[in-house]
Amino acid sequence: MDDEIRKISENDGEFPNCLRTIPSRPKEIYTRGLLNLNLPSVAVIGARVPTDYGKQAAYDIAINLARAGVCIISGLAVGIDSIANAAAIEGGAPTIGVLGTGLDDKTFFPKQNLALAHKIISAGGCLVSEYPTGFRATNYSFPRRNRIIAGLSLAVIVVEAKEGSGSLITADWGFKQHKLVFAVPGPIYSANSRGCHWLLKNGALLCESASDILDALGLAAPAKKIIVNVGADEQKILDILANGALDTDRIIKISGLKTKTVASLLPVLEIKELIHNLGNGKYSLNQ
Repeated sequence: MDDEIRKISENDGEFPNCLRTIPSRPKEIYTRGLLNLNLPSVAVIGARVPTDYGKQAAYDIAINLARAGVCIISGLAVGIDSIANAAAIEGGAPTIGVLGTGLDDKTFFPKQNLALAHKIISAGGCLVSEYPTGFRATNYSFPRRNRIIAGLSLAVIVVEAKEGSGSLITADWGFKQHKLVFAVPGPIYSANSRGCHWLLKNGALLCESASDILDALGLAAPAKKIIVNVGADEQKILDILANGALDTDRIIKISGLKTKTVASLLPVLEIKELIHNLGNGKYSLNQ
């Protein structure tokens, strides 16, 4: 694992060509890990406090893009960004986190994602910043790093975003850089949907699944998963989750199954990669 922090100036041959032509291009970047830009890359970003719907959408989109050999880029913020990075690792593709701080552990932000950052590097991915070691977060450093997120990506996908969200800044950079910008629609009464719906009204493309992104970029979809045999009780749980994410108590109540039965089957369905644990005891169906 290459955990060294390296400085790459715009005069170096390995400086990313995709950053040379963007507005306000950085004069130098710092990397930690393996910066592999040979794969097609897309940004998956969104709300820091996502709904269960947003968590499921981000996970499904990111993991299926990763399975198709796409590198997922995010700002490594809490919420949608980190869900996308983690799903990319699970999907077997390298992933990139672009920070608004230095890349060293001491100034890394947000601290709760430091373990995920180490996992990104160990899995063959990379951390990127235009700020040197020791640079701490400021009000301007995060909005500015968003142009780099868009610059490294072929497309920008916003999963959930409130009005005035930083994700909309990244989407705007995507428009300015002539990148494809996608937005995931959401419930009309959810504040987290308003930013995405604004984007859809103003030129963004509709994203309902990873296939929308792959089709637009001319990339092949991942191979279909082998159908796994499931028992009657397992199928009952899958049918219930087909209508949306639920917590364990609701699954027990709707299914009519015994608590110990559901408690034993949920981990089995996870191992079979048929459901995903969203956290806090909530589960969703893997698409």
